[in-house]
Amino acid sequence: MQKEYPRPELVRENWIDLNGEWDFAFDFADTLVQQHPLTSDKHDVIYAIEKDFPLRIRVPFCPESELSGIGYKNFIVACWYRKIVHLQKHTGKRWLLHFEAAYYQAHVFVNGKPVCVHRGGYTPFGADITEFIEDGAAEIKVHCSGDARDLRQPSGKQSPRQASYGCYYTRCTGIWQTVWLEEVPENYIERVRLTPDVDNQKLDVSVFLQGDGEKLCTARAFYRGKPVGELRLRAGENVAVISGSLPLSELNLWDTESPELYDLELSLTAAGQTDTVKSYFGMRKIEVDTLGMKLNGKRVFQKLVLDQGYNPKGIYTAETDKELKEDILRSQALGFNGARLHEKVFERRYLYWADRLGYLVWGEYPNWGFDHSRESGLLDFLPEWLEAVERDYNHPAIVGWCPMNENFDVCGRRQCDAFVKQIYLETKRADKTRPCIDVSWNYHTQTDIYDVHDYSQDMDEFSRRFAKFEDGKVFDSMGQQYGGQPFFLSEFGGLKWPPAAKGWAYNGESIETEEQFAERFAAFIEVLYSNPRICAFCYTQLYDVEQEVNGLYYYDRSKKFSKETVEKIAEALQAKSAYEQQK
Repeated sequence: MQKEYPRPELVRENWIDLNGEWDFAFDFADTLVQQHPLTSDKHDVIYAIEKDFPLRIRVPFCPESELSGIGYKNFIVACWYRKIVHLQKHTGKRWLLHFEAAYYQAHVFVNGKPVCVHRGGYTPFGADITEFIEDGAAEIKVHCSGDARDLRQPSGKQSPRQASYGCYYTRCTGIWQTVWLEEVPENYIERVRLTPDVDNQKLDVSVFLQGDGEKLCTARAFYRGKPVGELRLRAGENVAVISGSLPLSELNLWDTESPELYDLELSLTAAGQTDTVKSYFGMRKIEVDTLGMKLNGKRVFQKLVLDQGYNPKGIYTAETDKELKEDILRSQALGFNGARLHEKVFERRYLYWADRLGYLVWGEYPNWGFDHSRESGLLDFLPEWLEAVERDYNHPAIVGWCPMNENFDVCGRRQCDAFVKQIYLETKRADKTRPCIDVSWNYHTQTDIYDVHDYSQDMDEFSRRFAKFEDGKVFDSMGQQYGGQPFFLSEFGGLKWPPAAKGWAYNGESIETEEQFAERFAAFIEVLYSNPRICAFCYTQLYDVEQEVNGLYYYDRSKKFSKETVEKIAEALQAKSAYEQQK
């Protein structure tokens, strides 16, 4: 993994990349906690952190992966990590330890003392470890525990069986994103929330603070190096957040054709010290009416592809930052303008490249493996989902949220509609600027966009379903009630290629030549483009994943098709849709 800053929307100069070799140990018995009675009615929690570490692992790659150096693919219910780093305490400075993601529950210790606990396998966490540094050294130990078979733990496409099967893939345990340290002043910027206001040519800024002194925060915006706006905010003692509006002297809009971005520099001054961070933002406006989504007042058909976020050698983790960028470029080369980031919270570096390249994405959560039939499941699911929404709020490339996908029955129990609806409502409270699909396809309770999945390979039948809709009616094989929302065919296609490939796909063995493949693909697109009531689609999928062989590229991202076939696919996608031709 290259040493790019892992949080590109809030960059500091003084940081330490902790990726690389760590000590490692399996903990198949999950022996983190030992309890010893103090009295007859009280217990003291003792953490069993004295461990032997017989192995070495390459972080941030999960122990199931080839790149980790371990490659153990059976169930790992728990494991341990250890690394010693040498740090100096500086007067008026703090050391912050960050983990971008670890599956599923993580306990972190520094020099034998617990510093933080995090639950949820896909979002960042960390702690201020300044007071735990001893003699210029910090021994960091991390215990990670998780089980894809546990219905209280969202696990996405991680296989609940010993081996991969169907559209379930190799599990991902332990640390799977970057670990890093940064040095900050006593008063520092913890995070920012940036909301573009195109109509008023300004950026609404909220700055979240740490430290108890009086502070002055200055935000300066630049476009291609030229100053275009400045905002000054003052905060009294113990103020946790300050907000204001930054007016812009010129407006340059972010879209798929021209993804214009502004640079943003924030400085926080307090007690004679200054914390400076660099960020960026895009000015774009999302509107949704009864027909679909508008971007900056213009109807844009979302030509999306399903991206699972898996990699042959790293499983959940790309080997390099370049690979994240190239997955987007591969999709754009075929003619797609975005993706469903499916059943996984993608790396912040991926979203950075989506912002830079003008690539529309839907933020999802890996809800598969979770029991959505329980109303009490809200306590498990909601906090980690909202962490993902807050983490990615600033990215202009994200145009919608979809917390759940295909809520089929769990152990014979139907989804809890109250649970699903509350997730939708809390998502809308957290972000009023983007649409939210409650559950992709089934079962909708309250949703801004109505989506369905359909893998029909009979083109006559596909055309009857999607070429046009009767007034107030749409096709949905689940028989759900349509409420007049915009319509999104969020999964279709799944064409197997090559025909001799051994593996799983949606269309079996029905296509024998590249010419037939291109014809089938173009026929799908022609039908969907012809219907003015369809505003978006998502084709399954960008690349093969393990035994699933319905990708447009092989799993190693090598090309499947000839230049002529690629051109036919791109030509089909470049046609104008009926949706875009409406006001």
